Amino acid sequence: MIRLFVGLGNPGPQYEDTRHNAGFWYIDALARQLGVSLQPDRNYHGLVARANTPEGPVWLLQPQTFMNLSGKSVAALARFFKVAPAEVLVAHDELDLLPGQVKLKQGGGHAGHNGLRDIHAQLGDPGYWRLRLGIGHPGIKSEVAAYVLRKPPAAEREAIEKCIQQSLDATACFLSGDLPGAIHKVHAQPQRPKPPRPTPS
Repeated sequence: MIRLFVGLGNPGPQYEDTRHNAGFWYIDALARQLGVSLQPDRNYHGLVARANTPEGPVWLLQPQTFMNLSGKSVAALARFFKVAPAEVLVAHDELDLLPGQVKLKQGGGHAGHNGLRDIHAQLGDPGYWRLRLGIGHPGIKSEVAAYVLRKPPAAEREAIEKCIQQSLDATACFLSGDLPGAIHKVHAQPQRPKPPRPTPS
């Protein structure tokens, strides 16, 4: 089961609505779903909530270290509560997916994402789960840094929020340890409306 849910972002109101904070948006939504509120905790360098579930306690975390030091926060909480990397889910913005796309996977590289890079280094194990929330790519590598720190247009933000809502459908699977079920729920395609039947002439 997933025992630690992490959302990546940058602290401070100036970053709140920027693409790089998509992971924070997921944790905010998950906290509402589980009926908990995040509180600052200096021991873990972040905003933390504990949710008591039938399967046992789980933690929600938004590191407040700035993106490139996210691992400092994640590792501190994971070590204290003896959470294995395979029991950690990290939600983050994903350049390689379009807004409106979301993927769930375990392990792999960090693909240049500074938050994932530091979590890799601090946990010493890439075997944690990633919830990849698509934000699209500006098309030019040199523009990525500015792109992720800008607010997405309203239509893109709405598409990202829909992916977050779809990901919340997998919460019960995460908590019960049914990770194949979680993958199925996250990757489920919305049903396309059936074409209208031709009216008899």
